[in-house]
Amino acid sequence: NSKKKKTISKFYLNNLIIENNSLLSDQEIRKSLSAIYGKNLIFLKNKEIEKSLMQNDWIESFNVKKKYPNTIKIKIFEKKPIAILQDNKAKFFLSDKIDLIEFNNNPNLKNLPYVFGNQRNFKIFNENLKKINFPFHLINKYIFFDSNRWDLETVEKKVIKLPSDNYLDKLERYLDIKDKNNFKKYKTFDFRIKDQLILK
Repeated sequence: NSKKKKTISKFYLNNLIIENNSLLSDQEIRKSLSAIYGKNLIFLKNKEIEKSLMQNDWIESFNVKKKYPNTIKIKIFEKKPIAILQDNKAKFFLSDKIDLIEFNNNPNLKNLPYVFGNQRNFKIFNENLKKINFPFHLINKYIFFDSNRWDLETVEKKVIKLPSDNYLDKLERYLDIKDKNNFKKYKTFDFRIKDQLILK
């Protein structure tokens, strides 16, 4: 029994290797895992690690590998932020799956487009844009109105005003004409009136 206790005592966690994280710092991840430090690797369950890690809403998933006698290697898979959501006074990052992520002032994410609206409406709109392979890199702002319609502001500061329904064909039309010489000078493309395009 004494020998068994001495052997088990060698396997207490005191070394953590973190891989594949770019948006979260090692320090942030280690802080999330503070509850498992000093625990015995033999008895430490992945559920305990999951409970600690998944409190951080930046983490999509992870892989764990135990390296005896005292080390755990964790490979982190982070959520991919695609926009900054401004919903009234609340601000979040939005992942590519339109999950809310706690906002911070990460300088690497300062150029993400802004969404002025709510998560539910943007999720529908975003899925519709995917159907026509809309080039998302063109967009600087998405603005939702109470009349249930969207405006888009491009990185070139052009505004696309959309109707509340049947807007995908309007966006396809915009993509078709935006680079033509006759249209380059215009800053506003207003598709709100049926069968009309008003240029300003």
